[in-house]
Formats: sequence, C-alpha cells, structure tokens
Amino acid sequence: MAGQVHATVEEAIGWIVFDHPERRNALSPEMWGQLSEAAVRHGADERVRVVVLRGEGESAFVSGADISRFPQDDGRATASGLSNGGGDAFGALERLEKPVIAMIHGYCIGGGLAVALSADLRYASTQATFAIPAARLGVGYDIGGVAALEALVGPSKAKEILFTAGRYSAPEALAMGLVDRVCSEAELEGFVRAQAAQIAANAPLTVQSVKRISRELRRPAAERDWEGARESTAACFESEDFGEGVKAFLEKRSPVFKGR
Repeated sequence: MAGQVHATVEEAIGWIVFDHPERRNALSPEMWGQLSEAAVRHGADERVRVVVLRGEGESAFVSGADISRFPQDDGRATASGLSNGGGDAFGALERLEKPVIAMIHGYCIGGGLAVALSADLRYASTQATFAIPAARLGVGYDIGGVAALEALVGPSKAKEILFTAGRYSAPEALAMGLVDRVCSEAELEGFVRAQAAQIAANAPLTVQSVKRISRELRRPAAERDWEGARESTAACFESEDFGEGVKAFLEKRSPVFKGR
C-alpha cells in the first residue's frame, strides 16, 4: 500500500492527514505529491485560515520516508526522487500564507521531522519521539532541512541530532526548542483545535503579514523583500478588518474578521 494524504476542511481549519498506518505513516513518493497538492488546495481555499498537519492514529506523526520504496542499488535515483518529491512538498508548505500547525503524536522521524520543521508551530504529545537517522542510513540531509533545524535548536544541538542519529523524548524536544508545547496524549488534539480556533478568529491579514515578515527574516539579508513585507503591513491598516477591529474594541465585543 502506498498510503495517502487526506485534505479536509472543518470550519476554518484545513487538515492535512498522513495516512499510511502499516508503515507508521511513512511518506511514499505518492504521498509527497499528495502533500504538495493538499498544501496548494488549502492555500487557495478562502474558508481555511489555519492548516493543521497530523498523522492518522496516535502511533506516529510521520516515521520518515518509506525506505522500503528506495531503490537499493541506485543512490542517485533515491536522491533525485527525494529531492523532487520532498522539494515540491516543502516548497508548497513554505508558500502557504496561512499559519501551519504540526500536531505530533508518536514517532516524528527523519522526513517526518522535516515536515514538522516546515510548520509555524509544533505541538507534541508526551509520547512523541524525535530523531533524524540520516547518518544510520547513509543518506544526505538536505541543506534546507539543516538550516531549519539550526534555526530552532542552534548549530551545536543540530549537529548532535544529526551526528548521533539519536532519539529524543518530547520533554527533551521541548527543552531544546524543537517543539513549542507538550501535552498529554488525551489533551493534545483539544489543545491544537483550541489554538487553531483562536488563530482563525484573529485578523487574517495581520497573521499573514507576521508570517511574511518572519519568512523574510530567515532569508539572507541581500534576498529579503522588505518592500513586500511593508506592503503587507500597510494592507492591514487599509483593510475593512482594521475598522472592524477598532469598532469591536470600542463596543466591547468580539470582532468578526473577513480577511479583507
């Protein structure tokens, strides 16, 4: 079975679900393509204000790329397949203007951790386990993946994770900054839904502008589009939502934002 990536919408939340339980939600080549499609679909859907990534069931978020599908005698073909499929998927997630949350149950390994790193926020259960076993498989780890890891945990800790290929518990991941919150297994989904709902209730243009600025700050200084970032800030003040936010504050009620 190749597994599937499902894209569904519940109110303002767009769910992307990795469904490959017999392989602990490992990502097959087909699933990488479906992940790209799901990200693009949610990005274009005006109903969606927040995207949540999760694995089917509670045993794994994503346990990595599906190694059983690697051609054992052709490393160049393996590298090309991972680069093309993964690159397209990560590019689609990077281009999402909407906040992305990774809800992490169980195993979050290798390519699964790379997917989680592409999210804006990472919330994990106490039973989650994290690792990047590239050094135990003899595969190269992508430049973008190393950069994303270093941005969260720092160069030294990133090298420890990659050099040792060791496994880390949820509390250890929280302590090093790899995840933003750890909840009990029973509480995780409720917490993620509440966080997503709170974000979705806020002004979409403001949230998107913050994400835009954060993305520019992660780029090399010479490549930053400050003009576009400033335009995104100005658009907030020129929007109907700005007037609604001020009016709701003065009337002591919750605002109803429309994203325009």
